[in-house]
Amino acid sequence: MNAQLENIDKQDTAMLKQNDSSSRLYTDEFVSRHIGPRKEDIAEMLAYLGLSSLDELVDKTVPDAIRMKGRLDIPCARSEFEMLGEARSIAQHNSIRRSLIGLGYQDTITPPVILRNVMENPGWYTQYTPYQAEIAQGRLEALVNFQTMVCDLTGLELANSSLLDEGTAAAEAMTICSRVSKGAQRNKFFVSELVHPHTLEVVQTRATPLGFEVVVGSHNDIEIDDTYFGCLLQYPASDGRIFDYEAFTTRAKQSNALVIAACDILSLALLRPPGEWGADMAVGSSQRFGVPLGYGGPHAAFLSTKESFKREIPGRIIGISKDAEGQAAYRLALQTREQHIRREKATSNICTAQVLLAIMASMYAVYHGPQGIRAIAEKVRRLTATLRTSLLTSGVEILEGSIFDTITSGNLGEHEDAVRKRALANGFNFRYFGDGRLGITLDETVSLEDIPAILDAFSVLPGVDVSAIDVQSIWATTSAGYESGIARTSQYLQHEVFNTYHSETLLLRYIHRLQSKDLSLTTSMIPLGSCTMKLNATAEMIPVTWDSMGRLHPFAPADQAEGYKQMIDELESLLAEITGMAAVSLQPNAGSQGEYAGLLAIAAYHRAAGQEERTVCLIPQSAHGTNPASAVMAGMKVVIVRCDENGNIDLADLREKAEAAGSQLSCLMVTYPSTHGVFEESIVEICEVIHGNGGQVYMDGANMNAQVGVCRPGDFGIDVCHLNLHKTFCIPHGGGGPGVGPIAVREHLQAYLPAHALAERAEGGVGPVSSAPFGSSSILPIPWMYIRMMGGDGLTEATKVAILNANYMAKRLEDSYPVLYRGARGMVAHECILDLRNFKREIGIEVADVAKRLMDYGFHAPTVSFPVVETLMVEPTESESREELDRFCDAMISIREEIRAVEEGRADKLNNLLKNAPHTAQRVCSDDWDYPYSRQEAAYPLPYVRESKFWPPVARVDNTYGDRNLICSCVSTSDFE
Repeated sequence: MNAQLENIDKQDTAMLKQNDSSSRLYTDEFVSRHIGPRKEDIAEMLAYLGLSSLDELVDKTVPDAIRMKGRLDIPCARSEFEMLGEARSIAQHNSIRRSLIGLGYQDTITPPVILRNVMENPGWYTQYTPYQAEIAQGRLEALVNFQTMVCDLTGLELANSSLLDEGTAAAEAMTICSRVSKGAQRNKFFVSELVHPHTLEVVQTRATPLGFEVVVGSHNDIEIDDTYFGCLLQYPASDGRIFDYEAFTTRAKQSNALVIAACDILSLALLRPPGEWGADMAVGSSQRFGVPLGYGGPHAAFLSTKESFKREIPGRIIGISKDAEGQAAYRLALQTREQHIRREKATSNICTAQVLLAIMASMYAVYHGPQGIRAIAEKVRRLTATLRTSLLTSGVEILEGSIFDTITSGNLGEHEDAVRKRALANGFNFRYFGDGRLGITLDETVSLEDIPAILDAFSVLPGVDVSAIDVQSIWATTSAGYESGIARTSQYLQHEVFNTYHSETLLLRYIHRLQSKDLSLTTSMIPLGSCTMKLNATAEMIPVTWDSMGRLHPFAPADQAEGYKQMIDELESLLAEITGMAAVSLQPNAGSQGEYAGLLAIAAYHRAAGQEERTVCLIPQSAHGTNPASAVMAGMKVVIVRCDENGNIDLADLREKAEAAGSQLSCLMVTYPSTHGVFEESIVEICEVIHGNGGQVYMDGANMNAQVGVCRPGDFGIDVCHLNLHKTFCIPHGGGGPGVGPIAVREHLQAYLPAHALAERAEGGVGPVSSAPFGSSSILPIPWMYIRMMGGDGLTEATKVAILNANYMAKRLEDSYPVLYRGARGMVAHECILDLRNFKREIGIEVADVAKRLMDYGFHAPTVSFPVVETLMVEPTESESREELDRFCDAMISIREEIRAVEEGRADKLNNLLKNAPHTAQRVCSDDWDYPYSRQEAAYPLPYVRESKFWPPVARVDNTYGDRNLICSCVSTSDFE
């Protein structure tokens, strides 16, 4: 046990001495709250499978060669009450100051109606990515609001529904430029020296493996010629100045280079938007629209561009189509499952982003409307101008030029430290450039009453007198306007949604109306294979919205984040123990970023060994689509390895391709258990083949929920793996984000974890993959709470029950739907694949028909057509009760009988319950009912449905129409018609 875990264990031992186990009640145990089936249910389910114990189940499922021989060395389980107390105690070690640091992160006021009814509401945060559009209309509408907000403010035609952070968005925009620019010799990318430093770092990390040369300099001096494919500008600049970039943009376009503007979204309420001065793309963060700082995240970034680039946009785009009844309906447009379809040719490896945070930002705009947003921007602008005038009047040198929310001082020299100390004493953090200059960024939480305390920090400078400054008089004579050329004259947020819900009553009802259209875990189980939609316990969520966790700036001094440091260090140690690895980085803020960071670590390791030529990445046919996309981003050449008829990696083909790659072999990317839902018996031999040819083994941790406490990747030959904390470790999916995708590495790769120049941990061979040093820090308390409340034995029990639930469902359903793959001893892992392919071949019933019909039964479909077309991949997780498992199985068996009616000619092949699904309340209640089945068969197919009916708000969405008639922003009903 390492030092971090030893410290926890000592605390727990002391606690138990004071409160011995004899005094602990059943109600103190979290494990039984998290795991769904009761003990008697587990016994009966095991008997149904012909097994005597969970251990026997694991013996038949997991290869003996990789089984853990002992127990997880994790401290004992703690109750929710105890862990909330410990979390509160740790959080108190964070020192919350007024952080005026800027750098793209500003304090904000989250309207309480949004905080309580979106951010803290499981009806919103337990939804999944909206692949099933008919039961996701609420969040899809909110995301269209987000896209409209971004398009309006940036002055561009098309926006996606969020990206991971501003640095990642800039890197994604850079790759768009490289794809669409003309000319084979273009490999340079210009970045203004006034771009935020962390954005520059993320861009440089992305550029290196792709062979791009990043040129940093002044936009006034650089000569953009035909060797450049793109340019990145900061608007306003990182030091606060506002430049008119139109002349630069004109010069760049003369050489066919594209221009990206990294924007402050609030400033665009007052400043001429990038689309109007010629930018091809705009990126930025919507964090200051009501999303807490959270020590760096999660926050919703944005990317907007011209409609002509619509096929190049990464991430998700929400479009408006129509349903089977001709009504407007929202859906994922264009790149719905791009990574699965295009794989190594995908535009990006990002498959989800920051949906929950994008919804919060969109609701902020809906609540405040254009007048409110402008008023907030004008307040910030006037306060900043007042501060600047006050400092200049006092004798402080301030950088010249137009500004919005940020001022930068001249060189303070030896007096900088005195100003820093005085500012801290007054409760403020400023930005310190490292060259004697400091920056101050104001936000909506700052008031006129704060200005004297900020000024006082400069009173320590020789010759500076702030005592006579009349702040009120300066404020009264200060304008929020800008000179012609940079002032905004165009309107924004004119759609009715941004001009209606300005009272709390109205917004509350709007939020609830949207929520009621979506199926979440508050409705029923979401059995998506490879997605692990398990319980997100309330106790785990509570610390996320504490001010002591939410109001800390990611670049605040380290001694102000002692609470976060303790929690992060402990979580890294816990995850290292669970994976059997030497070290963990929590920086990657999505599973896709974890994949990318892991591959960068492998590439850096090979470079350090003088083997730069090792660039071949072997990937099985069955891999998740993000795997080949990530490999290409990391500068690797993808070679596909075949799978055999049982879904396992073809060892002979693997060996042949590893040997053929020879000295060029970099790594193998393997998912374990496989995406076919089985523990491959040959995993140790697979690792040996790769290691024998000089490569490394990367494990995709999407299916880690079947391993925790049963086997550990580091013990059976894996060199690096990523984890999905939003799957295995209970961070909610949020309707498509946020997530955290940390990587765990063996000792020889530890030096190549992602670094960050603006953080304490700056060493390492790989640059940052996220804007913030610890990625989405504010949601890290969730997995920390989960692991600590479960304890080592509880985590192991959860894994066993997850495997039990999957095998129980597989057996219940096997007579209705063949289970496509099983392990060597006839068992599945934590998920199973149901084969529906014959139905399409024989009677035209498709897997999509079954998915839509499940909505009438009150369920979200399992994963559709992945990893095998026309199949369903079912993952129940350990959190679902036996009653819920049986309800789902009953629904699937009932649907099988509906299919049988078509097979036997009792139901029409085209006009039947499945082809017409889902059935809306409007359709069922209509005076016209000309279907060859009853309304009751359509809407209430089983008795349990009557107890709590979930009505899909729209009929089946027409995807083809939506792509042919692309509409991705708010329109009125009349405009749509």
